[in-house]
This record gives sequence, C-alpha cells and structure tokens, in this order.
Amino acid sequence: MKLIFAGVLAGLMATTAAKADEIVFTSWGGTTQEAQTKSWAEPFAASSGIKVLQDGPTDYGKLKAMVDAKNVTWDVVDVEMDFAIKAAKDGLLEPIDFAAVPKADLDPRFSNENAVGSFYYSFVLAWNKGAVTGEPASWADMFDTKKFPGKRTFYKWSAPGVIEIALLADGVPADKLYPLDLDRAFKKLDTIKSDIVWWGGGAESQQLIASGEAAFGQLWNGRVFALEKDGADVGVSWNQNLTAADVLVVPKGAKNKDAAMKFLAAATSPTGQAKFAEASGYAPINTKAKAEMLADVVKGLPDAHVEGQINLDMNYWAEHRDEIATRWYAWQAK
Repeated sequence: MKLIFAGVLAGLMATTAAKADEIVFTSWGGTTQEAQTKSWAEPFAASSGIKVLQDGPTDYGKLKAMVDAKNVTWDVVDVEMDFAIKAAKDGLLEPIDFAAVPKADLDPRFSNENAVGSFYYSFVLAWNKGAVTGEPASWADMFDTKKFPGKRTFYKWSAPGVIEIALLADGVPADKLYPLDLDRAFKKLDTIKSDIVWWGGGAESQQLIASGEAAFGQLWNGRVFALEKDGADVGVSWNQNLTAADVLVVPKGAKNKDAAMKFLAAATSPTGQAKFAEASGYAPINTKAKAEMLADVVKGLPDAHVEGQINLDMNYWAEHRDEIATRWYAWQAK
C-alpha cells in the first residue's frame, strides 16, 4: 500500500496546506487509494463542495515530523491500527468529534477516541499458479523450499504479520502467539532469508506475484481481489488468515479539522463503506454496510472466512512497536 499512483496525485502540492474549502487525504496508493477516492473522496466532494486533494504514501515518520514542527499539511490519514494506538498515546492525533462522526454503527473493535475504522483486512497466502506446482495450504509451506521452491515475498516493514507467520509456520498454536517469541521467529525466518523478496507497498506485492518474480507470499486480501479482477492467474488460501484493520486519523494540528470530521463521517457511513468494500474486497467497519452490498461480494470478504482466522493483537504491537522495530530492521540489514 505504500506506492503512489501518479494519476491521483497529479498537480498536488504536498507541501502546501489545504484551504478551508479543501482537505488533504493521505493513504497508501495503488488500488486501495483508487477505491477510497472513488468511494469516498469523489462523492464527498460532490455533496459537500469540499475538494479532496490526494497525497501518499502514508509515512509515519513524516506525520510525526509535521506534528512536531506544527506544520501539518495532511488532514485525514489512513494508518495501521497499531500505529494509531501508539500515536494517540504520543499526542500525535486529534480526538474524533463523534458529534460529527456517527459512532453507533461503527464496529467497536476498530474505533476509539482518536481513530475510526477505514477497512478490515486479512493477510492471506497467495501464489502465482504458473510459478507454483501444487497448492500451498498453510504458512508452513512458505518455509518449505524443497516442496515449494522459488522466491517468497513478505511485507518489509516492522508491523503485525510476518513475525506471527513465522511462529505459526514453526508450530506455535494460534492461541499461544502472544507474547511474541522473537528469538524463535527470527530463527525460523533465517531458514528462508535468502529466498525472501520484500514488498513495501500493496501494489508492489501484486506486481511480484503477478509477474512470478515471487512464486508466492503474504498479501493483503484486497490486493489478491484486485489481481483476480484483472484476470491474473493467482491462487489464494484463507487458512490461518491474519486479520487487522486500517483506521482513519486526523493529525494533531490539522488545519482543516472540521472538514476532516465531515469527511470521516462520509467515509465511515454505510454507503461509503459498502462502496469501498465492493471496490476493494476489504470488509466494511460499519455494521449496516452489508445491507447495501451484493451477497456474492459479502461472501468473499475476510469476515466470511472466520474458520481458522487469527486476530493480530494490535494493542500488543502498539506497546512493543519500537523494540520490535529495532530488532526487525537490524535483522534485515544483516
């Protein structure tokens, strides 16, 4: 999700704050931000008269630097939930105005005082059918280079997902993942380190699988959904799918806070969430959204694959984010 799609960003002066009648929305680029633009930004602009400028990709260091410098040019940012929890504790986020953003129908798992859900996703095992003989069935197959030769692709950033995948592949039961055994996880990752191709954004993960450069890997389910819509010959296993959510936040000191809250209300509305889910394959966080969606679409969402589903612990990651990151990047650099 970290690659910029040029068409949406054309003409944006990222260093200039939006005017009172416009906001800057920052997300991850690629098909995800395209879906957010069509499902949220364009309808919101048409109905409110508030122009929505696009920026990206989301960059946590940049967000913090803006807040610290008191020069915030982003108004609404799509972030991972563990970051939002930590950022709120660090004073980087505005509180959500729930007088402006209706809260009653929002899934409480993905909303708090400083964030509202953007979408709910799963990490799934995906592969290029032309590059893989047979069908990988579990994360353990990602580490079996004899049975399934070829490059593997994983998310390169320190975030929930890869550590848990390594532990599951090493036989740790799902209900025993936390606290994370980092020694065990890195020992397992060492066994395939030379076969890993890292992806930093969702569009990059799609390219790696579609081209066969990586035979299979860890992808967001929405990215697999997009590949399938484009006719790519990909396989997917929902076994041990790992669930989490992105959330929408307003950086502390955002210059267009009131307009940002109006945007959040539109983005998290039943209609906004339904349209985005249909466009992206990610699950809605508004509990009334599914009533506005086609049944065939609902069947393909992460919450239709709850058997064997594993919830990533966002609170654990928020608490241990910095220490895990230090070790993660040191290990990658070796």
